[in-house]
Amino acid sequence: MKKLPPIQKILEAYTAIVDKHVNLTKDQAEVASSNGAKTYTVNWDDNEYHSNDNATYWQGYAGYPVIAVLMLQGKLPFNQKLADNFKSVNWNEINSKFKRNYAKAATEVIKKKGLDENEVMAELGAVYEDLKKLPITIKRGSLRPPKARK
Repeated sequence: MKKLPPIQKILEAYTAIVDKHVNLTKDQAEVASSNGAKTYTVNWDDNEYHSNDNATYWQGYAGYPVIAVLMLQGKLPFNQKLADNFKSVNWNEINSKFKRNYAKAATEVIKKKGLDENEVMAELGAVYEDLKKLPITIKRGSLRPPKARK
């Protein structure tokens, strides 16, 4: 990967998985946002991943939908026990509150959940190191990011 996502996107991927927002098929996934307002499409061909989520499409790094797919495919570790702590988190609302400062948003959620931030960040660091090593290419999806449903 040429560009890496903020490490906190791993938490958003955890939420997508534990909330069952990822519908994975043989060669595609549909991933609903944490508030259910949008659905993103992730496609892959060998080690090339495409997605129309905002991070992947506009920023050029693997957004949480791509990270969630990589976890479900077994290419990245998934800690079920830790992930269960992030069930039903509305990341869209929290990230908006902190003006897309993902570190501050994650810290607030971790504290509200009564978790040890150092332990959580150590686990995220291990996943992040594996993400760095993946021989994959990230490309924007062929579809533009969806607009929020009303």
